Amino acid sequence: MALQQVDVVIIGAGAAGLMCALNAGYRGRSVVVVDMGKKPGRKIIISGGGRCNFTNQNAEPENYLCGNPHFVKSALSRYTQYDFIDMVERHGIAYHHKTLGQLFCDDSAHDIVDMLVTECDWAGVQIDLQSEVHKVSKVADGYIVTTNGKDYQCASLVVAAGGLTMPKLGATPIGYKIAEQFGLTVLPTCAALVPFTLQDHDKQKFDGLSGISVDTVVTSESGDSFRENILFTHRGLSGPAILQISSYWHAGQSVSINLLPDYDLKQRLVDNRNESPLRALKTALSHLLPKRLIERLYDANELPDKALNQLTHREIDEVAQYFHHWQIKPNGTEGYRTSEVTLGGVDTDELSSKTMASKKAPGLYFIGEVADVTGWLGGYNFQWAWSSGWAAGQVV
Repeated sequence: MALQQVDVVIIGAGAAGLMCALNAGYRGRSVVVVDMGKKPGRKIIISGGGRCNFTNQNAEPENYLCGNPHFVKSALSRYTQYDFIDMVERHGIAYHHKTLGQLFCDDSAHDIVDMLVTECDWAGVQIDLQSEVHKVSKVADGYIVTTNGKDYQCASLVVAAGGLTMPKLGATPIGYKIAEQFGLTVLPTCAALVPFTLQDHDKQKFDGLSGISVDTVVTSESGDSFRENILFTHRGLSGPAILQISSYWHAGQSVSINLLPDYDLKQRLVDNRNESPLRALKTALSHLLPKRLIERLYDANELPDKALNQLTHREIDEVAQYFHHWQIKPNGTEGYRTSEVTLGGVDTDELSSKTMASKKAPGLYFIGEVADVTGWLGGYNFQWAWSSGWAAGQVV
């Protein structure tokens, strides 16, 4: 099989890989990106409901989970969300802001992929699709990457193969296998930014509530909190607040959900009792939360079936406690099939925070999701892809 000599081979034509490729190409490096898919940027295309939440105005190091919390600082500070927004604007891509700093394309996520591919084209980058990596070998002056179609020899090898999320899009553990092959530690991985499944008794209790959304504050046992909506589903709980807290949740733990973050429910019930003493507790609660949810809690005997003037002080305290600190112990998560990112990955203690280079294997780099860096929901993971891809692209 023919051997193509290049300066840089990048495994993975996703957000981080394309970003690295265009930056290296503009530095005059000969760059090949190999990807087993039929199209580049497959995860970009389906993200944000097809509109790609491509960054977040508020992206800061504290929005990331990483075994070494200082690791993300260098790349994020040197290539910021505003740098990426500049590129988007240069390409005339219309975008809009949403709450909490998210930025979305007005039209389609394809706009972001087209922008990156165009930049790669301008930079002279070669993108070889439907190229499955079979083997990576170390040679004296770099690496040989063997694929189903061609062999490549390079001085710098960049692994941008992503995590295990969304296997239908072709996710594989190849990035972790390459890391282990060259002596790097891979920290345990699990699905993150992912819906919860419920225990059978809770699943039965909330059957029929699919589609109901409630503004909440969700808190993990470790004390991390997020205020956004939760969504009841056929299998359990989803919605932005649940996806966020899933990154901080461990099997066997409970989460606490404040279903009424804007109210002091105890005071509200006391006031209601003074104004309308004969009103049923059920009626009073149905003015604050979806009626179907309240009815289901009554059907499950979770709440006293009484008028407000029949409630004791202790019962009012218990009702307030229930809604402000609703405890749910998930059965698990929906797993990689529906998760947005993979928690864990290549240990960042073994990578340079400035260049993403392996400290153990010269010329080997790990960028994007394959490393142990997980952002919050809302464009933070794309920003890590841009920043880490840019950082490696300056040196490979």
